[in-house]
Amino acid sequence: MLDLLPDLFDQYSDQLTLIPLNWQSFGSKTIFHGEVVTISCFEDNSKVKQTLATPGLGKVLVVDGQGSMARALLGDMIAQSAIDNQWQGIIIKGCIRDAGTINSFDIGVKALGTNPIKTRKLDQGEVNIDINLADVEIKPGMYIYADLNGIAISETALDMSFID
Repeated sequence: MLDLLPDLFDQYSDQLTLIPLNWQSFGSKTIFHGEVVTISCFEDNSKVKQTLATPGLGKVLVVDGQGSMARALLGDMIAQSAIDNQWQGIIIKGCIRDAGTINSFDIGVKALGTNPIKTRKLDQGEVNIDINLADVEIKPGMYIYADLNGIAISETALDMSFID
């Protein structure tokens, strides 16, 4: 399967909301989905690092980095930690770094762009709170679906057994 969202929108248009931002895709996993875990932070990836070091089977981390393009909230070491802990993917309204290395990893990552500058480490940010990306409310426990066509959110898990 090379595309997920077109089929999901054809089947579940009333249950899905597109998150309309100009996402860039990283990592070799171009399709990913799972239960949402949220973080809100600004130029400090302490909570991102802590969260991705915990078990993430069936989960996707959604980070509201408030759109900052000044520092990267994810790098290769934290992405490797996410893989080691079985996270399905990472979505960041902000930047990543080590893009070449992350592109070789078996994980899905969406971000607004790249920046080689690391973040401050002040242990600031909030985990598992409601966030808003592009006027779309995202709550912990919702389900998110991503592919090269974009990112969509649903209140509940969708049956994807009809997809090849």
